[in-house]
Amino acid sequence: MRAGSYQRQPSGYRAFIPALLPPIPPVMIQGDMQRLLSEADRALGRLDGSVHTLPNPDLFVLMYVRKEAVLSSQIEGTQSSLQDLLAAEANLFGADTRPRDVAEVVNYVAAMNHGLQRLAELPVSVRLIREIHERLMRGVRGGRLTPGELRRTQNWIGPGGCTLATASFIPPPPELVPQALGELEQFLHREDDLPALIRIGLAHAQFETIHPFLDGNGRVGRLLITFLLTERNILQRPVLYLSHYFKRYRQDYYERLQAVRDTGDWEGWLRFFLRGVAEVSAEATETARRVLALRETHRAEITHSLGRAAGNGHKVLESLFDRPIVAVNDVAALIGTTYPAANNLVSRLEQLKILVEVTGHARHRRFRYESYVRLFTDDPVEPEA
Repeated sequence: MRAGSYQRQPSGYRAFIPALLPPIPPVMIQGDMQRLLSEADRALGRLDGSVHTLPNPDLFVLMYVRKEAVLSSQIEGTQSSLQDLLAAEANLFGADTRPRDVAEVVNYVAAMNHGLQRLAELPVSVRLIREIHERLMRGVRGGRLTPGELRRTQNWIGPGGCTLATASFIPPPPELVPQALGELEQFLHREDDLPALIRIGLAHAQFETIHPFLDGNGRVGRLLITFLLTERNILQRPVLYLSHYFKRYRQDYYERLQAVRDTGDWEGWLRFFLRGVAEVSAEATETARRVLALRETHRAEITHSLGRAAGNGHKVLESLFDRPIVAVNDVAALIGTTYPAANNLVSRLEQLKILVEVTGHARHRRFRYESYVRLFTDDPVEPEA
């Protein structure tokens, strides 16, 4: 088979043994595939350019990392939202009110940031993948399943409660995992004429097929896409996250991956992948435009309405792109003033509807930059013509 073959194991089940990449016969990059590849490349270029128009692109990246953490974790069954993640970062939850699975989303942000930092000194490799997995699974559901360690037992994929006998898919046996991952690493860094997006699409599917860990494979595999885009300088900053697309078309996502294994349909998977790159790039480009427009609108309102306090108002506004939930004490520390003065500034920003009180408390109140957060939580909109 083109993608590999199912082989019966000594205990009776049939595990899938992946073939080496790139596929043989090679992927045909012509016709519809060529068109989709060109559209994805152009969309990525527009996204990269639009992010550079932002005053502080790194803050935009941070918010997108949070959004990706939420969506990628939701694919794996968590219920926590972006609002929950921001509230956890702002220490809004008490011991009895913190969602149980928000720690998984917090870990995803930490794993993403760790990986992006490590790319400055370490290529995308088995070593990096293991480090990311350890950060992702540390102290959370599945954390008892050897974080950062390749599996030493057989795993399988299928509906809850299924067994090896009823699984939808059984990855390669554990003794073959180190070799399969090593071969994938060699493919990632091979110098040839294969287009970068095709290589990344092939790599993601191969990683999910190998399924090298007992838990967390889907999240690590989606992180791998972002790391490869960044490592190859396709994007100067990591602002493309496909989890929204994979979640929206979850059944298609799983079926396209399985079709690669069952029939060697690499082209079907790659067309699905390239459409996702183009679609999500366009959505992110539109979000960047809206962030810039929102900032300019609120800067103008602050300048017009706050008089001598406008300078401090602008300073608070810029900080909200980093920490969208703040307390009055945070504002006082930021602008170096008294609590009453900071409270007065927060009240004026509330009047402008820049800040919204979110706790409902008389004391220990928190305020959210609601219109900014909403840009990352509302359903995506079509780019304007």
